[in-house]
Amino acid sequence: MIIFPAIDLKSGQCVRLFKGEMNQATIFNDNPAAQALEFQNAGFKFLHVVDLDGAIAGATANENSVREILKAVKMPVQLGGGIRSISTIEKWLSLGVNRVILGTIAAKNPQLVQEACKKFPNQIVIGIDAKNGFVATEGWVETSEVTSLELAKKFEDCGAAAIIYTDISRDGTLSGSDLDGTKNLAQNLKIPVIASGGIGNLEDVLKVKQLEQFGVIGAIVGRALYDKKIASADLVNL
Repeated sequence: MIIFPAIDLKSGQCVRLFKGEMNQATIFNDNPAAQALEFQNAGFKFLHVVDLDGAIAGATANENSVREILKAVKMPVQLGGGIRSISTIEKWLSLGVNRVILGTIAAKNPQLVQEACKKFPNQIVIGIDAKNGFVATEGWVETSEVTSLELAKKFEDCGAAAIIYTDISRDGTLSGSDLDGTKNLAQNLKIPVIASGGIGNLEDVLKVKQLEQFGVIGAIVGRALYDKKIASADLVNL
């Protein structure tokens, strides 16, 4: 199973939110590139980066920080937040991003995302963020009337690399992942699923690992690493 340490960018700093609330951000490092290098040196094989300001603005807002991260590390980086056009996807892939995460645009313009998946096979990840089972967009500010599974099914055969499923009510809470919701998605999709939101300790990670048989290939870990609830050494060899 792949463990993705998370770097969430807000105003050029590495932060973690509580339940997706932008006004409840805790700053963990004012040098995101240094944080990325720390994760690489710890032995992690992949990095998850989200431009939080960009997710709300609908356009890249922390470009300099992302560029510095890409210069600092050699491990693959997946990037999301405010990426809503083919040209922006092309730009980030050309700059060295390994995979681009599409969230809001997946809900609002699935046809564009299907086109992107076909144009860049295995380089597009669909970010599905849910509140009470329904997809949230615009940096989690808006909630739609579409369920997570309904949205995911739209990308079943177009070449998406993975689905990242986040239960917003658990994000940053250290209260454990939405195992039922994650399993339900994975069981009903051919696309691999990555669990996100709520992981608070090693036991939570091992519970997600038990879902590998259903198609869950990884987990994103943020606050638990920053708060040292989990040691990096316990995760890199899972």
